[in-house]
Parts: sequence; C-alpha cells; structure tokens
Amino acid sequence: MTLAEDMGYTTADGRKIGGVVMEMKNITLRFGGVVAIKDISFDIREGEIRAIIGPNGAGKSSMLNVISGFYVPQDGEVLFHGKKRPQMKPFEVAQQGIARTFQNIALFEGMSVLDNVMTGRLTHMNSSIWSQALWKGKAEREEVENREICERIIDFLEIQSIRKTPVARLPYGLKKRVELARALASEPKLLLLDEPMAGMNVEEKEDMSRFILDVNDEFGTTIALIEHDMGVVMDLSDRVVVMDYGKKIGDGTPDEVRNNQAVIDAYLGVSHD
Repeated sequence: MTLAEDMGYTTADGRKIGGVVMEMKNITLRFGGVVAIKDISFDIREGEIRAIIGPNGAGKSSMLNVISGFYVPQDGEVLFHGKKRPQMKPFEVAQQGIARTFQNIALFEGMSVLDNVMTGRLTHMNSSIWSQALWKGKAEREEVENREICERIIDFLEIQSIRKTPVARLPYGLKKRVELARALASEPKLLLLDEPMAGMNVEEKEDMSRFILDVNDEFGTTIALIEHDMGVVMDLSDRVVVMDYGKKIGDGTPDEVRNNQAVIDAYLGVSHD
C-alpha cells in the first residue's frame, strides 16, 4: 500500500475517504469441521460505505460477526486503527465506537420507540445506579442530555410521530428504522448494518437508502453493510468485497465488481473454462 493509498482517496462525487479504520488480515473462521471464512483480507476506510456481498451461505454474516467482535477467528488478525484487537465483551466493542443492526430485528417490543432508542445511550451513562434510582444531580442531567440526543436522532430519521408508540405495534419497515436509530444513539464511528433492506417494499428501501447516505454524509459515520439487493449495493457503496463459500472472490469499486467474471459466475451459477 502506498502512502497516498493509506491516507485515503476522493470519490467521483467529491467525498473524502480517509485512512484505514479496520483491517481484516488473513481471517479464517471454523465451526468444528466447517470452514465459514477462509483466509480473507480486506480493509474498511474512514468515511466510506463498504459493502460485503455474496450468495446465501457465503459467510457474510460470519464476517460481520468477526468485525463486530462477536466471533473470534482461529487464524488471522483484526486490526482496529492499526492495533491488533483483543477478544472483547460486547460492551467493550460498543465503547470502541462500533454499533450494529441485526438481520432479525432485536428490539424491546414492549417498550416505546423513544425508550428503545435510549438504550443505545447506555455506554454514555456514567452515574451510579443509586443516583439513577433517585434521579437527582448528575443522573438527572445525564438523562436529560441523552434524551435530547435521542430526540435529535428521532427527528433525523423522521419518526417523531411514533416516538411514544410501543414497538410491537409498528410495521416491519418502521421497526428497521427504529433499530437504526438505536444504533446511531451510541454515536458510532463504525456502523455495521446486517441486511438493512431485508423484507422491505420498494418505498421502504428508498427511504432506508436515503437515511444510510445521510448518516454517512452528515455524521461522517463509516458504514459496513451486508445486503442482497444488488441495486442498493451498487448505488450506495464506495467499495464492495464479494464472498463465495467462505472465500473472497472480488474486491473493488461497484463497477469493478460488476464486471468481475468470478462474481458473475457466483451469482449466475455458471462456470467458465
């Protein structure tokens, strides 16, 4: 990698992409005798939208779980800001500025939208359990500040009208947006999105795509996402890494990936001699 490459690059639309935030080096992940990921390397750069794609069973979700620290690979290294990342607990990952959404929605169904979003602020709450119970002094100030941040995110994602609605009463597309709001409430530097468009209709996909671009543009948040909708991937992403049967078969800009014969073969299910 040259010095210029390490410092980043400028996209065709004039956006500045910075240096490497996270680097996956020769990652291999096994579950018993099954190899989910085999010797894969790629990086994620500051300010970019990085997509991970591939057919079903390619190992994409396993890779996202490695990035998030949920899985620890048997071989290879995960470097975060140039330093090898040790095995960490979920709250330690959150404290590092990494947040994620899930393929299967993981919200508190009996709680309101606002209360769900507030749970994303837990790593920013430092007052003791006793002061929180009494809601005095530091605890009161802390909650007011955190609530203001959450209200701004709710406004940003245009869900003001449902802020007091129990999540269980919401349609699927809005639940996905609430989950995004909760992830943003933690003020992540790296946001991981696991199939954010799954199960959505065309209008909902357009809304979610707009919000993802706005999060990247207005907050400067680095985003890594898994998504099956290739139209969405090609429209949103700065770079794309392609997996198939646990191996990396492509890595580059959307145009480079779109014209990669190995990628075409994997998606069309054909082979060429």
